[in-house]
Amino acid sequence: MKRYWEIDALRGLMLVLMTVTHLPTRLTDPLGQPFGFVSAAEGFVLLSAFVAGLVYSRIGHVRGVDSMRQAFWRRVLKVYLAQAATLLFLFTVITAVGLHIDQPAVKNLVSYYLAEPREGFIYGLLLIYEPALLDILPMYIFFMLMSPWVLAFAMRHGWTWVMVASATVWAAAQFGISEWVYGLAVRYLGVPVPFHEMGAFNTYAWQFLWFAGLCIGATRNDPGARPLRFPAWLLALAAGIALYGFYWRHTGINGQAPFGGDVELNLLFDKWQLGPLRLVNLVALGVLAVRFGPWLMRRIPRLRWLEAMGSASLPVFCAHLIAVLLVLAFYGDSQTARPWWGDGLLLAAVFSGMYFVARFTRGADVPPPADDVPSEPAPA
Repeated sequence: MKRYWEIDALRGLMLVLMTVTHLPTRLTDPLGQPFGFVSAAEGFVLLSAFVAGLVYSRIGHVRGVDSMRQAFWRRVLKVYLAQAATLLFLFTVITAVGLHIDQPAVKNLVSYYLAEPREGFIYGLLLIYEPALLDILPMYIFFMLMSPWVLAFAMRHGWTWVMVASATVWAAAQFGISEWVYGLAVRYLGVPVPFHEMGAFNTYAWQFLWFAGLCIGATRNDPGARPLRFPAWLLALAAGIALYGFYWRHTGINGQAPFGGDVELNLLFDKWQLGPLRLVNLVALGVLAVRFGPWLMRRIPRLRWLEAMGSASLPVFCAHLIAVLLVLAFYGDSQTARPWWGDGLLLAAVFSGMYFVARFTRGADVPPPADDVPSEPAPA
């Protein structure tokens, strides 16, 4: 299957932006949500879902649904092992350093584990306890576990009902379905982990973003698939929304909180709930990226270092987490702990390390092949 270097470059860019956001430096706030009220996490999840839909639906068409499921399971196992290794690094090395030098940033990060080490360890490996920064991969694993069943259904019956169901769950997430399910889990299963220790991302909301990306990627394999085209009025509307969001984000007096201290209004743009106005901003940026991205990519030099990181997104993502955890352990979470030149050296060192990991793991994170079998689609 042809590899899209543009997608790899975009994923590499998302990894760079996430690293800048997570590392406590003077650039954390200015480069957080740089294009409007949308973060790199949304772009990373959407692109990952697009690639998954593109690759695994191809396997389903060519080799059959059983082979597609097995490919998903192998990927899930790889991601789980990466999550478990990072979690163990946090619970051992980072926690030991944080306690030794009495680092508040680390003690806050693993407060539940320090209070309940046995439950923290077990429920961490079960992906129920999710310390901050380590809550993206568990969500990714959950989506990957659901994806083969959703893809198999969509291959037989189309995507309409899938997306209707996904949008319904997203809407329910805006009104507290995750808290309601958590209450049931505590009541009937005795889950001891506090709700706020189960990850900041609302999985019931973010699944809509994943399945939208999965749908777009999978439908690219349809025999009659045509390039995405948008009418002029939609492009103009998307440009207006994107420009206003960019202007508001960078000139508003409240920075990344569009409505300042108004909690209710900020929920409309909330990252963790994937608020409705945040989705509007994301769709506007997506429309412009699809329309003008190829034109732009043809006119700028290929950024092969971004491509390298994007093509090895899992090990590079874990490398960025390790770097952020080490910085938190030794420097804390202050964004002004170092001078400007110190921040520059830190970012250069971290990005160099991420690029080294990308080159070292080259070929280890490529999607499974689907073109070494006859082109006759297997029955679903």
